[in-house]
Amino acid sequence: MTKRKSKGADDDKMIESKSKNVEDLINESGTDSDYDGDSSRGSLNSDDFDSDIFDSEDGDGESSQDDELRDEGSELDEAVVEESDSSEDEVAPRNTVGDVPLKFCKIYDEYNDEEVEVIKDQRKLIRRVLKGVAPHAEFDQCEPYVDFFKYDDAIHPLSSAPEPKRRFIPSKCEAEKVVMYVRALQEGLIKLYKPEEERNVYLLWVASIVTWLPDELHGGIKIRHFKLSTVMASGETRGVVLHQLSKKKTQRLPYKIHGLSVCTVFHPSLSYIFVATKKEVRVYNLLKTGLAAKKLKTGLREISSMAIHPGGDNLIVGSKEGKMCWFDLDLSSKPYKTLKNHPKDITNVAVHQSYPLFASCAEDSTAYVFHGMVYNDLNQNPLIVPLEILRGHSSKGGVLDCKFHSRQPWLFTAGADSIIKLYCH
Repeated sequence: MTKRKSKGADDDKMIESKSKNVEDLINESGTDSDYDGDSSRGSLNSDDFDSDIFDSEDGDGESSQDDELRDEGSELDEAVVEESDSSEDEVAPRNTVGDVPLKFCKIYDEYNDEEVEVIKDQRKLIRRVLKGVAPHAEFDQCEPYVDFFKYDDAIHPLSSAPEPKRRFIPSKCEAEKVVMYVRALQEGLIKLYKPEEERNVYLLWVASIVTWLPDELHGGIKIRHFKLSTVMASGETRGVVLHQLSKKKTQRLPYKIHGLSVCTVFHPSLSYIFVATKKEVRVYNLLKTGLAAKKLKTGLREISSMAIHPGGDNLIVGSKEGKMCWFDLDLSSKPYKTLKNHPKDITNVAVHQSYPLFASCAEDSTAYVFHGMVYNDLNQNPLIVPLEILRGHSSKGGVLDCKFHSRQPWLFTAGADSIIKLYCH
């Protein structure tokens, strides 16, 4: 019995020490006002422990008393731990939302100078905007469009407001820009695009008796039908001989020529050849054999030279009596106009390929330049105006030949004094 009492005394001492520890913790964590009254929740007093223990001694058995003491001791230990956790070791507030730090869910408001926490719905809206879809999930992007206006049986416009006055007033800013561009062009600040000029290459030929058909193409001279003609005044083949370059063949003109041939000229665009004898000019078709297509009556004593206009409808004939005839092939077979300008024999006539110019040279050491304008209107006759008399060679032998430049208004004259002169202006 004494042993049991001593054991109970030891338990009382242990409970008292624990209660003292609890009171010390309570005093350290808060004031007494927080724990007023014995019936308040969580209050601990030594009298409660004593009364419980003494009441338990009046029980039925010793084993039940020991079990109750052990259970109460364990409950006291848990209560002490809970009180210590709630008072001293308070847990700091959490800085995460799930696995995401809390600072990532806040944005800085510059207007109010504060950090604002982004709620869940706002985070969803931001994610949808970053993905490039509609901010609100309930919005249907593929919803069919319903027009607010019905066009059926509509006879009036949607807006019948009158035109504003500003649409009838010229724009001042556009006028200033136009003036600026015009002044820049006049002062040379803006340069217009000009295509680069190609290098001119000319074919030189020495034989004066060979007649070529010049045509400006790619800066050179082209023979349209690959043929050239020569006049054989004496020998076995009297008449005109054609040389075909493509086949490398030479043949006589398949026509009977009445009289002695003086010179020949090809038509610039058609397959015709003009053969001049001493009295007349005959036109032959190279694609057909037979009689001459046309016969031109000059009325001159003796023909010395001949030249055709680039259009092919006008022909100039020079004579040894100083006269020059202009033929309009569409008008008549007789001369349209006869010019008497040289006192001596005309050695050659020439027509410019680009400009309305033609010239003649004679044994009197002079060269005449004329303006010959041919109109596209067939009802209007050609215009012939004398322009200049060129005297640059000595009187001995006169001027033997004259030719125009193929592109520029330049005239070359070759005299009997072994001098070739160029007239530019």
